[in-house]
Amino acid sequence: MAALLIFMILLGWAMEDNEARFQLHKSVGITILFLALARLGWRFANPPPSLPEGMAPLEKTASHAVHVAFYALMIGVPLVGWFMVSVSPFQVSTVLYGVLSWPHLPFTDGLRSEAVYGVAEFFHSKSAWLIFGLLALHVAGAVKHEIGAEDGVLKRMLPGLFGKTEPPALPGRGFIFAFGGSLLLFAVIAVASMFGSGGNGGAKSQTAPRIEGNWDVDYSASEIRFDGAHEGRGFGGVFGAWTADVAFYPDDLERSAVQVVIDTRSIRTGTKLYDDNLRGKEWFNPGEFPEAVVELSDFAEAAGGYTATATITLKGSAVRVPLGFTLDIAGDEARLSGSAELSRKALDLGQSSDPGAAYVADEVTVTLSGKATRRS
Repeated sequence: MAALLIFMILLGWAMEDNEARFQLHKSVGITILFLALARLGWRFANPPPSLPEGMAPLEKTASHAVHVAFYALMIGVPLVGWFMVSVSPFQVSTVLYGVLSWPHLPFTDGLRSEAVYGVAEFFHSKSAWLIFGLLALHVAGAVKHEIGAEDGVLKRMLPGLFGKTEPPALPGRGFIFAFGGSLLLFAVIAVASMFGSGGNGGAKSQTAPRIEGNWDVDYSASEIRFDGAHEGRGFGGVFGAWTADVAFYPDDLERSAVQVVIDTRSIRTGTKLYDDNLRGKEWFNPGEFPEAVVELSDFAEAAGGYTATATITLKGSAVRVPLGFTLDIAGDEARLSGSAELSRKALDLGQSSDPGAAYVADEVTVTLSGKATRRS
């Protein structure tokens, strides 16, 4: 616990503008919280031996006070950090050790503001100095009692290593109560977070097709991909679930039309932190808007291919962007390759926490590739 606390404090002082360290700091903090709860349960089941008789009453009171303060900080500091992340206007998902999604504290949506975050951040950051101060008192007291006239206390912390202890060491008890209870609480919160995330999608479209298609898309050989940049490093992903109704007539472009319905819950980047953030309320918000609709119109021939206007309806708003693509038709089979440049500001993605694109670039490139067969 001491090593984790010191590591977390040092990491907190060195994590500015470093998302990986920030996530590790949160992960270690949650680990400390549940280990501290287990440790507290163990303490109730296994009371420590009484302090040496030679200690003055004031020293005994001070010793107990330091211990109580340590427990309060081991539990309180991570809780304040959890609260701070939950009320931060800059909403960033928490993924423990890059593997497990961790929720924000419930009932904190109404408290989300710079003012509340500032108060929580003040207490969270200043608690580091309090921990170091208590650590100095704790170590100084232990050393003083070891070299003082009263019976030493350091040897009693390692029963068996220095022969018999006085009083004799008792066998540990309450393991299931202490560690099992803490682990169960952790599991309940983690599982609740998984159910609250809405899953990975794959549901059937609720949007009725508006066109009569004449091509059948081979979804196993087709992909909708997006690419952007986060903190200067590129990242990308795909939508795993979508449907397309395609009416395309090379000899009658005015009659052509395409409607694509994308399940926004199916977004995947290969990085859990990105996936959780993109499914957040200020990004795609699939809990309220599970589908995005793309309609292609105004088809025209261009050098080496075609152009069209893509009308993207996302979160109740529509944006129109140009789309360029090539189409290779051999008999009744066609292969498509195209791309479009989008602005996440125009699409209202991530505008609460990063409207100025300081962290995530505003420009997003969407590429389309696929295979389709003409209906007879």
